[in-house]
Amino acid sequence: TCLVNGIVLDKDISHPQMNKNIKDAKIAILTCPFEPPKPKTKHKVDIDSAEKYKALQDQEKKYFADMVQLCKDSGASLVICQWGFDDEANHLLMQNELPAVRWVGGVELELIAIACNARIVPRFKELSADKLGTAGRVYEESFGTTKDRMIVIEGCPNSKAVTVFVRGGNKMILDEAKRSLHDAICVVRN
Repeated sequence: TCLVNGIVLDKDISHPQMNKNIKDAKIAILTCPFEPPKPKTKHKVDIDSAEKYKALQDQEKKYFADMVQLCKDSGASLVICQWGFDDEANHLLMQNELPAVRWVGGVELELIAIACNARIVPRFKELSADKLGTAGRVYEESFGTTKDRMIVIEGCPNSKAVTVFVRGGNKMILDEAKRSLHDAICVVRN
């Protein structure tokens, strides 16, 4: 069991080759997906030649390149996204040395935004340097032989949040540890 001075996210960095230890992180929190815009109507595109397919692919690549560029221009060194993103976008983020975390829930997003003084950005166009949050250090922690990985956000300027991280051999030991902690905290409070 350990005490983390910050927030622990049950997620991992989206690409194994991305930097897993970011000091003095500038965090961009996005609620827009990293994918090309979806039209509202049902439609069908007929692609009957390799050139057309290539053109479509290039167009898609340009969308991602623009999105990644907007993130870079804002000065972000970590992107936290509520939705997933395409493998193509993931690869571009990795090439641009911009670590990212995907599928972070709304509650966690708000918690991070409050702790890091960040604004949640709904559209890429609205991303700017003053909406970024800051944290002393963000790193990925892996445990034992399992593939379990977590992201720890430490040194948040606006939060006294601490996380008690409990691990144990089985559920019973975990529950017991949680109960003991709860009792101890109640004693202190009383």
